[in-house]
Amino acid sequence: MTQQPAVGEGAPGAQLVIISGPSGVGKDTIIDALRRRGRHPDYHYVVTCTTRGPRPGEVPGVSYQFLTPASFRELQDAGQLLEAAEVHGNWYGTPRLEVIEALAAGHDVILKIDVQGARVVKERVPEALLVFIVPPSLEALFQRLRSRATETADELELRQRNAAIELARQGDYDRVVVNETGEIDRTAAEIEAIVEQEKRRSADRRIRIG
Repeated sequence: MTQQPAVGEGAPGAQLVIISGPSGVGKDTIIDALRRRGRHPDYHYVVTCTTRGPRPGEVPGVSYQFLTPASFRELQDAGQLLEAAEVHGNWYGTPRLEVIEALAAGHDVILKIDVQGARVVKERVPEALLVFIVPPSLEALFQRLRSRATETADELELRQRNAAIELARQGDYDRVVVNETGEIDRTAAEIEAIVEQEKRRSADRRIRIG
């Protein structure tokens, strides 16, 4: 008889993968590229909750779960978020139950989380694989932020200032991947290879979410 996982425990070999990086480094585009690759059925992409409004082209329930501050606080107070952090004046959080269910089903779970949230998850789930995305240069990052034109001048200045601080935290991560300009597919392939390497190394490990 197949042994059923305990409550909050993942299936053998299922990985919890955190993708982080400074604002503007291309995390959303990388996630889209990962979705287009053949491993998509085996990956589960958790949709982050946020109190910020949607940007042009973002789809509620796909890009983010867009919540009011009151609704976000309700989830947080009820313990339904694996992590939550205020970033650039808005709150972001990871739905805890979605992570648990996906791991139990044997999926590799992909979380897109900021530096603060990644630290919290790593403390709660030491087996989590942390991947930090960096730009080819700080100027390239600032150019990407300016070109997307989704922030006011004050917001852009804040994101640029925070980006430099966040880049200094890359040493906290298990792996660092450079997202070269125009090389999104190569970046996605490198992340996929890192996940596969970790799966081979820990094929029988069960990740537990407390």
